[in-house]
Amino acid sequence: MDFLISSAYAQTAGAAQPPGLLPNILLFGGLMVAMYFFMLRPQMKRAKEQRAMIDALGKGDEVISNGGIAGRITDIGETFITLEISSGVSVKLQKGAISMVLPKGTLKSA
Repeated sequence: MDFLISSAYAQTAGAAQPPGLLPNILLFGGLMVAMYFFMLRPQMKRAKEQRAMIDALGKGDEVISNGGIAGRITDIGETFITLEISSGVSVKLQKGAISMVLPKGTLKSA
């Protein structure tokens, strides 16, 4: 059967050029810039706001802890605060455990 149909052979192609190094570097750099703007920068901004809020805490401020405990600050130390959660009931928390400062008078209305 081979004599009726001539055999077809693939032509030898020239050697393929390897991709350059520049597109890979640009892609990697672009990913790093995108990750900075979408992940790292917002996280650093939130951490800075949290530090500023903790530094601004004062005696008598009404706050909520990360665990959901609401109370009024009665004493502030270097790393701990004393939080009065009810009349005569106080707990000691780390400053970093404060998640938000409430407007004055919020706890009396609740």
